[in-house]
Amino acid sequence: MSVNGFSEYGILTRMTQERALDILKTGANVFLTGEPGAGKTYVINQYVAWLEAAGLNVAVTASTGIAATHIGGMTIHSWSGVGIKDSLSPYDLEQITTKERIVKRAKAAQVLVIDEISMLDGKVLDMVDQVLRTVRQKPEAFGGLQVVCIGDFFQLPPVTRQGDMMRYAFESNAWLNMKPLICYITEQYRQDDEMLLGLLGSIRRNEIEEEHYTLLNEQTEIAFENIEPTRLYTHNADVDAVNSQKLAELPGVAKKFQMEGKGKKPMIEGLVKNCLSPEMLILKEDAMVMCTKNNFEAGYVNGTLARVVRFDEGYPVIETTEGKEILMKTTTWELAEDGKVLASIEQLPLRLAWAITVHKSQGMSLDAAEIDLSKAFVYGQGYVALSRVRSLDGLKVLGMHPNALQVDPKIVQQDTKFHKESESAEDAFIAMEDEEVKEMHERFVVAHGGKLPKDDGVGLVRKNAASRIHAESTYALTKDLLFEGRSVKDIAEARSITDTTVWTHLEKLVHDGELKAEDIKHLEPTDFNWVEARKILDGAMIRFGTEKLKPIYEAADEEYDYNLIRLARMQFLLEAKESPAAPF
Repeated sequence: MSVNGFSEYGILTRMTQERALDILKTGANVFLTGEPGAGKTYVINQYVAWLEAAGLNVAVTASTGIAATHIGGMTIHSWSGVGIKDSLSPYDLEQITTKERIVKRAKAAQVLVIDEISMLDGKVLDMVDQVLRTVRQKPEAFGGLQVVCIGDFFQLPPVTRQGDMMRYAFESNAWLNMKPLICYITEQYRQDDEMLLGLLGSIRRNEIEEEHYTLLNEQTEIAFENIEPTRLYTHNADVDAVNSQKLAELPGVAKKFQMEGKGKKPMIEGLVKNCLSPEMLILKEDAMVMCTKNNFEAGYVNGTLARVVRFDEGYPVIETTEGKEILMKTTTWELAEDGKVLASIEQLPLRLAWAITVHKSQGMSLDAAEIDLSKAFVYGQGYVALSRVRSLDGLKVLGMHPNALQVDPKIVQQDTKFHKESESAEDAFIAMEDEEVKEMHERFVVAHGGKLPKDDGVGLVRKNAASRIHAESTYALTKDLLFEGRSVKDIAEARSITDTTVWTHLEKLVHDGELKAEDIKHLEPTDFNWVEARKILDGAMIRFGTEKLKPIYEAADEEYDYNLIRLARMQFLLEAKESPAAPF
């Protein structure tokens, strides 16, 4: 289904990061979701920083150990005391509620964050709810805590024991009782490749067709020359074999880097097990590596691909795909609770990167990847793998299982509900005055003995009503620059975004009725006859429709690049809207 030629998917909701943060600050239970690259982690980090600035106690947990190390917390299983149990008998519950450490943390917490909720079985969420209601002696869901779940159910599902029936978290009684508001953020910061976004959107809707398999089968080359792509496998054995073989083939002296730990032994062991950097890292010059942590100031993020070019002062110097050299120093991963570090490990934030598992890649953004989906038969594996890369230029497909692109129909159905519920939450907050929302924030903080931070934002500064109308989202900034008569290239440079992202903003503005045909006329190329080009492209759109770019591109004998086709499509749709006599 389409609206004025644009896919309805991805614009059902208009939730921004700032709006989601506003909703979180009210103290309501929230499910924060969105496609990979939408900025869920950024939003929750902002919220946690705001809570800490307000003096509130927040428990940061995750469904898996790897996810927990990413956010500096612990697993929800460990935090709640349920451990590896799959059910709680009265005896089990009594044992948990007599453990001083668990009782203390459960009573002290005012907000509970659970990251990567898609991988948490519903029965575990029910057990956590039962523990908290018992310990806190309150009948409300989770003992009255604000619960914030983060994740995307199109990602990897919960792992269950053989023979056990899996339940998604949203199918649990605890989820139904806590009645979370849905914040489905729709901004995109990882991918700006329309073809890739279209493919991922089709997977999410379970509308995979033969052309999508054809598109992936055509991904036989990586566009980057100076970097070797990471291979994504579904099994650990394949990963270990490839990395060991590739390292052994390199000449030169191997340098070893041993991880060091501080704190209680069991906690250190947990950190080591779930850290993406290995306990013993062995490197050589020309080794392919991947960064395992974010360090924006140094110029790398979790998933940055690079090559070791030399060693300085005993540390490796890596060269990224963009040709940037970075001296890598050790960093720490910590297990913290109540602002106190319980254990920490120190290692270089690197791992060998000729290969990695799909499971461990969740949460990463890769510059280039070779993906082997020949053994991908679990719902979500193909989607997770494909959504790691930023563009099709960085993707090579080695093999495909017939079911590699399938997602659970149950998730597709639930996702539609999430979109609608997010729209309702958005509409409710749009109807409120700024002061009313701020009062809700203050009531929540004061009720828990805190004090509202002065800037009410910790990085995301609130806007007054007038400025919010003027710049409610990132699209408004693009619109303002467009109205100054700037080109797409100028807008991209002024905003530090890509040209493709600017074109995406313009299409959204056109769809929302924010632009007229005359507003984008100055974007027309001047180095050839645009009028003649429009005749060819208009004919292709009349014949093949306006929803997909590829048929138009091929019908025009591949004479015009995709951005020019996007411009023609916007003009075509706007002219049809402004002049009923125009062909549509």
